[in-house]
Amino acid sequence: MADLSHRTEISFAGTFFCSAFAACFAEVCTIPLDTAKVRLQLQKRTVVGEGTGPPKYKGVFGTIATIAREEGFSALWKGIIPGLHRQFIYGGLRIGLYEPVKAFLGSDYVGNVSLFQKIFAALITGAIAISVANPTDLVKVRLQSEGKLPAGVARRYSSALSAYYTIVQQEGLSALWTGLGANIARNATINAAELASYDQVKQTIMQIPGFSDNIFTHLLAGLGAGFFAVCIGSPLDVVKSRMMGDTIYKGALDCFVKTLASEGPYAFYKGFLLNFGRLGSWNVIMFLVLEQVKSLFFLEA
Repeated sequence: MADLSHRTEISFAGTFFCSAFAACFAEVCTIPLDTAKVRLQLQKRTVVGEGTGPPKYKGVFGTIATIAREEGFSALWKGIIPGLHRQFIYGGLRIGLYEPVKAFLGSDYVGNVSLFQKIFAALITGAIAISVANPTDLVKVRLQSEGKLPAGVARRYSSALSAYYTIVQQEGLSALWTGLGANIARNATINAAELASYDQVKQTIMQIPGFSDNIFTHLLAGLGAGFFAVCIGSPLDVVKSRMMGDTIYKGALDCFVKTLASEGPYAFYKGFLLNFGRLGSWNVIMFLVLEQVKSLFFLEA
């Protein structure tokens, strides 16, 4: 990740709120891709072994078009409220804690932090942040997973707040942390992949003649961070989505084994293009907005 505090000392609270704002802004821009991705990842239960014909959702644009046609264009923003809840908490904590944790891990005698320490710091902050934000992730996936229902069939949840209340009432408070193990594995891994790869890609690009620390470099580094994050985290993302979308799995390992046995390894990269489109664009938007917001509110202080 870029050294977000290299020009002035910024408090944890300042970094938290800037990161939370940037993450929420990116979420609003990219959640249609996330909704489509979740539908693709969960669709196996409606077609496999039931003899119901070809899959309902096909490809990136086909999935988006089907959702918009059957449920309305606004359905692509299903789960936006818990999505913003999630990004405010998770996005703020994972980046806000990154510098303090990295500093705690120490540096060499000239102040350099190794790549391993950066990765380890990002793993820790990703795990802490998603442990706090898991309930918001669960509600987001539950809302996104509901497609067009038959006439007369009521939706499970009328809103995000209704989902929180209904889940606690029907499944217990601990149900809000369903899929926590898979979610920690996914988000800690993706957080490490994003932050470390952003830092490395940016450093490499700036060594090329003609490139400097500007918006175009940030854009390329953000795309690189998104690509590496999806390649590494996609299998964990599928397991997380399926565990949160249904309660038939006993745990992350059970979900992984059953998915592998019934659908093969390709299943773990379902929605890959959507996931990359989402994470790639999300990283670009988030890092660009974060840099600008911090510059606007803090770096001139």
